[in-house]
Amino acid sequence: MINGAELRDAMISGANNIAKNRNSIDKLNIFPVPDGDTGTNMSMTMANASAELQKSKSETVSDVARTAASGLLRGARGNSGVILSLLFRGFADGVKGKDTVDGLDMVSALEIGVGDAYKAVMKPTEGTILTVARVATEKGKAAATLDNDPISVWEAVCKGAEEALAQTPQLLPVLKKAGVVDAGGKGLCCILEGMRRVFHDGVIIENEVEENVSADLTQDDAFRSAAAEFDADIRFTYCTEFIVSRTQEPTKDPELLRSYLQTIGDCVVVVSDDDIIKTHVHTEQPNRALEAALTYGQLLTVKIENMKEQHRKAQEADAAAHEQKAEESLKPAQPTEEVGFVTVAAGDGLKALFVDLGCTHVVSGGHTMNPSTEDILEAVLATPAKTVMVLPNNKNITMAAEQVVPLVKDRKAMVLPTRTIPQGLSAMLAYDPDTSCEVNAVKMMEAAGNVDTGTITFAARDSEFGGHRIKKGDILGLVNGKLTYIEKDIVHACSKLTRSMVTHSTAFITIIYGADISEEQANDAYNRIKNKISSDIEITLVNGGQPIHYFLISVE
Repeated sequence: MINGAELRDAMISGANNIAKNRNSIDKLNIFPVPDGDTGTNMSMTMANASAELQKSKSETVSDVARTAASGLLRGARGNSGVILSLLFRGFADGVKGKDTVDGLDMVSALEIGVGDAYKAVMKPTEGTILTVARVATEKGKAAATLDNDPISVWEAVCKGAEEALAQTPQLLPVLKKAGVVDAGGKGLCCILEGMRRVFHDGVIIENEVEENVSADLTQDDAFRSAAAEFDADIRFTYCTEFIVSRTQEPTKDPELLRSYLQTIGDCVVVVSDDDIIKTHVHTEQPNRALEAALTYGQLLTVKIENMKEQHRKAQEADAAAHEQKAEESLKPAQPTEEVGFVTVAAGDGLKALFVDLGCTHVVSGGHTMNPSTEDILEAVLATPAKTVMVLPNNKNITMAAEQVVPLVKDRKAMVLPTRTIPQGLSAMLAYDPDTSCEVNAVKMMEAAGNVDTGTITFAARDSEFGGHRIKKGDILGLVNGKLTYIEKDIVHACSKLTRSMVTHSTAFITIIYGADISEEQANDAYNRIKNKISSDIEITLVNGGQPIHYFLISVE
């Protein structure tokens, strides 16, 4: 039987294992545009559960599973993170009331989670994390009929997951063409394997980050780590570091330098090879340290820092940051007004624009920065309204937003599944305070559906996608998420893409430029577009300040 402590350790091990493999999972992302990568989202989701489990004193399988499920749900980021949270929420439901579990208990509970995950996805696609979870559960259940030992059953679950993962390219042609397996499925395999290590070996996989320790002492991470161990100790004022070439003849022993430095300071670190000596010392007399160094050869580099002054500035910065964080933290508000709005956006200009349109809170996030369910929940609870409409403005944030709805008890939360920033802006403009929330929801989504969204961004990786060969750094133009143009010049790409989106019914164009675009570039794009299209079309230029996307283009 598996007890609560073993399940807790297994979940922590699973979280650690996906954290270790996060980068390799992110690289499986076949879409070239920067986005909320699967490995990062799943890792951050699991990390939230791990943190809750490490604080918890739960002892039964039931309590541990419930704690993990709660942490996963609140920390869920991106669609893959939400699906993961649903798998383990169903698992928690399946083991409810149980102190310990056998193999059949575990796979039966996991089967409930698989069902919940499939139901939550509007159009389930085979060849994804859903397939891997389903096949893994089926293999585990078959194994349980032969041998109900939980270790044997979980090994069958892991083997089934790996087999299903290997088949994902056969089920999704886009994976096969790219020569990769499904990223979400790979992430789930890492979690299941991390759990298996605890069940089978009693070993929690450590959350280690592979370090690149250079043999070159001028770039020696080991030296920096050793020196950093002492940096909080400020008995002496000056942190002195230098590299000296060993050019003096006869060659002197670096240990003599170490011994001398220990007489004028502390925290001495001396690392040497045949060519150089690299040294770290805290002292009141850096001049004497350097004079001693010169007896070994020429000084190649010197760095002297006043640690007491650094410490004072650091304390001031920490105090300021703490004060700012306290001011920025969202506090629950009583629902006194009828309707309020929460939206997701990145960039000061876009945030200000949504606030001007009536949003009470703008959650920071978007592409590459998918907020968690907890982030959105906090914003909803801090909105003083009886009904709070949530606009995620990104297809990879919608599921996380939808998980907020059942968590809100003292007010009603409604998610309007806007997929882009322009859709969100149009939806807000369509809001009519004189009609009901239900009618508004329909009208706002109709307005969002009448918007075509253009995006100018860059390729985050080499890729073959949509029949195009893409190089990292290429300028990409997308219409409603579909790759349309590959260019080298940002302004030309913006003008070309916008003109391609214009139809005989176009009345409005809004060009939103990002943080990496200068005002001169933005005006250049505006003028190029204005000179090429009908004068009857109204064009607006807005400084959105958004990251990642050079331009967002709204065409209505």
